[in-house]
Amino acid sequence: MDWIDDIRWDAAGLVPAIAQEAGSGDVLMMAWMNREALQRTVELGEAVYWSRSRGRLWHKGEESGHVQKVEAIRLDCDGDVLLLRVRQLGFEPGIACHTGRHSCFYRELQDQRWQSVEPVLKDPQSIYR
Repeated sequence: MDWIDDIRWDAAGLVPAIAQEAGSGDVLMMAWMNREALQRTVELGEAVYWSRSRGRLWHKGEESGHVQKVEAIRLDCDGDVLLLRVRQLGFEPGIACHTGRHSCFYRELQDQRWQSVEPVLKDPQSIYR
C-alpha cells in the first residue's frame, strides 16, 4: 500500500483528520486516524477514527447514528494532515458533535472569553445510548 506510506504518521502512529462537510464547506470536527482507521475508512466509505480516550477504533456514528459518508480524502502538502470531505448522515442529519451541535467548532473567542455561537440541535442525552 504505497499510498498509505506517503503519510507522515506521528510518533504514536497517528495523523490528524479534519472532517469537512462536502456541501457547505463547514469544518465539522478533527479526530485522529491510525493506519487501520484509514484503511477501514477507505473500505467502508464511512469515517472511522482512532479514539485516543477509548484506545480503539471508533466508527463515527456507532452510538449516535451520526455517520459520516466519505466523498473524498485529501492529504496536505506536508503529508501530515488528512482532510475528509463528508456528508453527515443519521437520524438527525447535520449533527457531527457529541454536544448535539452541527460542528465541534461551536465556540468563538469574543472579548477574551469563549462564547457558544452554535445552537444545540438535539440534547446529547437523547442521542447516546
